Amino acid sequence: MGHREDLLEGAKKCLVEKGFARTTARDIVSASGANLASIGYHYGSKDALLIQAFIGLAEDWGAAVTPEVTGEGGTLERFTSVWEGILGRHEQFTAMWAASTEIALAPDRMPELAAMLSASEGEGRRGLIALFTGIPEEELDEDDVRTLGAVYQALLTGVMVQWRFNPDTAATAADLTEGLRRLAAALPGGPARKP
Repeated sequence: MGHREDLLEGAKKCLVEKGFARTTARDIVSASGANLASIGYHYGSKDALLIQAFIGLAEDWGAAVTPEVTGEGGTLERFTSVWEGILGRHEQFTAMWAASTEIALAPDRMPELAAMLSASEGEGRRGLIALFTGIPEEELDEDDVRTLGAVYQALLTGVMVQWRFNPDTAATAADLTEGLRRLAAALPGGPARKP
């Protein structure tokens, strides 16, 4: 691995161990074995490197969850399967969710990081739509990302906060699926109510 890759892996490690706010450039250098100047040379800034590390962690998460997904896109079976994969790996990716929550709850304290993370939001939403629906990302348009992607992102963020706050009472995959079914049944023209 070269300095660029070493820095990225070191930044991932720091995010997992310390989060965004407490990670310094020197922490990344120590974790990566690279030198301080290489952060600016390869990434422009520590914050830009941390965002790339966060995106890398999110990609690792997606790669871990995706192979286990079953069911046709758009079905309750697939919806349940995706949530089982996400929640089954909750502990493995807790640090990524903690880092995301850290930025979301304090964007004014880390405005540059918040802006960079917001800029990558569409990419994350595309990935979520593809995961839940099976539609390839390249076939999605901006309306899909803005609407359906926002719904999946809101669900994911809410569920992760529940799990971080109190895993004993947080929604399970079955709870989420049944809740979605009940929501659809309550909508005008939705499926018939369960007796």
